[in-house]
Amino acid sequence: MMNGFMYGNIFEEEERFQRQAIFPKLLCQNAEDFSFSSTSFNRDAVKAGTGRRFLGGLLDDTSYCYTLEVSFYSYIVGGATSTVPYTEEAYMKLGRNVARTFLDYYRLSSIVERPLAPIPNTRKEKLPPFKGAAQRGPGNNHAGSKLEKRSQTSLKDDSHSS
Repeated sequence: MMNGFMYGNIFEEEERFQRQAIFPKLLCQNAEDFSFSSTSFNRDAVKAGTGRRFLGGLLDDTSYCYTLEVSFYSYIVGGATSTVPYTEEAYMKLGRNVARTFLDYYRLSSIVERPLAPIPNTRKEKLPPFKGAAQRGPGNNHAGSKLEKRSQTSLKDDSHSS
């Protein structure tokens, strides 16, 4: 598996499930090496002990937990067939794009005000806006791969709080 992708929890309520898909969609727009199509929302028994699953069951319904996994090897940009090797700088760029995505997410939720001047984007090309619903993953597509870096990311969506 190449590129970066996420695991997310699965919820019974469709609206909550759709809200949870917003962050990975935004990250896909900000980071050329992140793949939303490889992102999976599941509740596999194998993943029951992960921080994402544990916190997902503990937090309120406006909080979302993800696992970000990134290939140690390389990534594919857009529809290209050639791979781009990951370097330390590429990992750092992905980290900056994750931070930018947090900012975009909280601006979308009206928690952070929009700036007067535009913030430059490090992405070389813009993807068209996402259309359609997020797809629930079949489950354990990427489990056990040794070619990923793992980190836990947790989001709080305050836009639906009273």
